[in-house]
Amino acid sequence: MELKQMAPSIHILWLLSIQFLVLVKGGKIPAIIVFGDSSVDSGNNNYIPTVARSNFQPYGRDFNGGRPTGRFSNGKITTDFISEAFGLKPAIPAYLDPYYSISDFATGVTFASAATGYDNATSDFLSVIPLWKQLEHYKNYQKKLRAYLGDRKANGVISGALYLISVGTNDFLENYYAIPGRSSEYTIEEYENFLVGIATSFTEKLYELGARKISLGGLPPMGCMPLERTGNLMGGSECVDSFNNLAADFNGKLNALVIKQNKKFHGMQMVFSDPYGILMKIIQKPAVYGFEVTAVACCATGMFEMGYACSRRNPFTCSNADKFVFWDSFHPTQKTCSIIATYIVQNALAKFLSH
Repeated sequence: MELKQMAPSIHILWLLSIQFLVLVKGGKIPAIIVFGDSSVDSGNNNYIPTVARSNFQPYGRDFNGGRPTGRFSNGKITTDFISEAFGLKPAIPAYLDPYYSISDFATGVTFASAATGYDNATSDFLSVIPLWKQLEHYKNYQKKLRAYLGDRKANGVISGALYLISVGTNDFLENYYAIPGRSSEYTIEEYENFLVGIATSFTEKLYELGARKISLGGLPPMGCMPLERTGNLMGGSECVDSFNNLAADFNGKLNALVIKQNKKFHGMQMVFSDPYGILMKIIQKPAVYGFEVTAVACCATGMFEMGYACSRRNPFTCSNADKFVFWDSFHPTQKTCSIIATYIVQNALAKFLSH
């Protein structure tokens, strides 16, 4: 599966060099298994009754065939690039997509659901798949994998796979600060700790199910998302520092969780994958990375994760998404995703290239 519009040549060369390293060292990761929200959903929400979808144009216009897949992007997302970097498939399929079967999922699958969060109340808001349900889908996947490969080979895939978790932004921007409920129950610090508790339980359950190599993803600089900047009229539509500071604080707590879990569980190899710093560098010095526009999205500005303004009738969608950091009001472009993937593999996941 090739892209009509590829990432910058420097990232293509990097992907090839990483794949060569995998072959030389023999450190083959058998599969990439993904949990989370729209940052890593490749189309699961297409198959559930929710409005949180992106299965319409112009989404996916730079993907193979120019078709919308359910990815909240003009093309590939970060996990697709990570999969490719490990010498696996160039695009990770959605578990609920009937086009794919266990033979496809054996080397990579995402259970992620756009608009979800750690908190069940977040997923309930737009009727999407909560983390606990994603875990149930994973258990079902394990059964199918064992039937397909046999117990011994399936267990090898389960223990050798790299598990990627990317979730949390919606808990703050579309739950705590957007709708009544949690903000009256918790202070923001209490809510952060509540979410960390859920992350703790989730990673423990993954470990009990056989996962060993786990990447816990951090939050991006949420205050620099176009939707937040557009709403910051008093601040001149600049990044909202309070949201950025919150993301950085929460990331510190997730990193501490990773350290604690590695000490607690024998054989666990958990890493913290932090997109905050690299995305902030791109936003602060876009020209260095070949971007021209950071404050507004290629596909204008929508509400919630769906980016309502992204429609085939929208005359404001940009002609070249590679010049934009953000595709819609919440989500980065394919080019931005490729740069983030490069950074994550080199700085967080490199240890798994030789194990």
